Amino acid sequence: MEGNVEKTVRALMSLGLSEQKAKETVKNPTVTKTLLTILTETRGVKLDDGMGMLLYQLGTKIKPQIHHHLPLLVKYIVSHKLDSTLRVDKAIEFALSHINNLKTDELERFCGVGVVVSLEDIKKAVAKQIDTHKQEIIEKRYTFNTGPLMQKVRADLPWADGKNVKNEIDTQVFALLGPKTEADMNPAAKTAKKAVKPIKAEPKEAIKKSSQLEADSSSPQGVTISDVMKKVNFHKPGENYKTDGYVVTENTHKLLEEHLKITGGKVRTRFPPEPNGILHIGHAKAININFGYAAAHDGICFLRYDDTNPEKEEEKFFTGIKDMVTFLGYTPYKITHSSDYFDQLYKWAVKLIEKGLAYVCHQTADEMKGFNPQPSPWRDRPISENLQLFEDMKNGKIDEGAATLRMKITLEEGKLDPVAYRVRFTPHHRTGNKWCIYPTYDFTHCLCDSIEHITHSLCTKEFQSRRSSYYWLCNALDIYCPVQWEYGRLNINYTVVSKRKIAKLIDEKIVNGKVFYFILVSKNTEYIIDSRLG
Repeated sequence: MEGNVEKTVRALMSLGLSEQKAKETVKNPTVTKTLLTILTETRGVKLDDGMGMLLYQLGTKIKPQIHHHLPLLVKYIVSHKLDSTLRVDKAIEFALSHINNLKTDELERFCGVGVVVSLEDIKKAVAKQIDTHKQEIIEKRYTFNTGPLMQKVRADLPWADGKNVKNEIDTQVFALLGPKTEADMNPAAKTAKKAVKPIKAEPKEAIKKSSQLEADSSSPQGVTISDVMKKVNFHKPGENYKTDGYVVTENTHKLLEEHLKITGGKVRTRFPPEPNGILHIGHAKAININFGYAAAHDGICFLRYDDTNPEKEEEKFFTGIKDMVTFLGYTPYKITHSSDYFDQLYKWAVKLIEKGLAYVCHQTADEMKGFNPQPSPWRDRPISENLQLFEDMKNGKIDEGAATLRMKITLEEGKLDPVAYRVRFTPHHRTGNKWCIYPTYDFTHCLCDSIEHITHSLCTKEFQSRRSSYYWLCNALDIYCPVQWEYGRLNINYTVVSKRKIAKLIDEKIVNGKVFYFILVSKNTEYIIDSRLG
């Protein structure tokens, strides 16, 4: 195994990576596999200076849904047609929007293949911008920020070499201002000569408030959830297919077009708690992220109760959850329940059986546990038999624990065929005795997101292993598929951040269930958020 790793590291170093960078890259098996495929495509080709890094960029940025275009994009790089990071990025962008109908002539136009920007062109474009900002440059001298100038030149000449543009700006600024003076070298001393205005006495409260504002503005922690959410780099509504791991079908673009008509292109999120316990500070983070992201992008957020476990749900938890959302300063666009969609979920379960993608199983949960378990002996039973048994489950003819409906999919951690429905002879607080089968999280969550046309399904990292089943199920039913994004869980030392543990403390009379002993953070105050978003 060690020898294989060393061999892979050496192979990656042929792209121009340092040994350290190659070793770090090997830790990511998906990227490594893509880069090795790229190296196979370049076998027999001498990698020129810089070409290896462009291939590395391609390998780290390409999405799974356009892997079939990899040989073409590699060919364009080794033939010097995609000769800059900008052109490689543009090629990936074009391939993502033309997954099944990529035309090379259109690709080349989009990426500016063959477009040459001369030094004379750059000189003229820079001179134009220098002339426009001449007075400001003379006044500010070398404190003038040339960054915006460079952006404007690049906007006029999108295929110009960035280094050449920067060099030309520096050259022309120097020609205008001449060598740096002593004042340029010591701007602080120049500023110090300004007259200092006398400070008027202020009331103590005003001084205290002013100091706090100053501290907040200088501290990286003094930001609102809205500030944070505006900077998060998630996909735009309708651009689901551009995200990692998203499965694209023939119907994807049509479904996304219909989705945009329904939503008007607005961001839609949801906070989907299970009403079976008291919320804690971890939920405060989830509330702020879901409602905050929607608010920061002029969108809407649903409060959806995931009420699929009737034996654990109580009215006080429904009320408590709504109170917490309100306390944090948010108003749900709409309050919904997973149970609102039980009829539709059942129809989709039947459709899944009819497509041969779900089956009724009589194994226990313990028999299906562990990594890479043996397939269920009932996995390949006839569709007609599965349909009859599932109807029997719905009609109360099969005992609790005697059967489940399973989906035919293997999850990332090796879990095989997750349960979609189980039998529970417990009345539901909203549907009464209508149902004695209830859907699981794996089946319910993504389908409710689809029904409500959620654009960003935001959840903690623990659900990352469920992403494959999320996408698989929506695509298996050929319905709109949202995008799941994960963020880091909030953990705090010396306190309990678990509904299950809090419930145990309450049941054993160690704490009072009526006392909310955690700190909730309002969207209007400073909010410390885990930096591992996405």
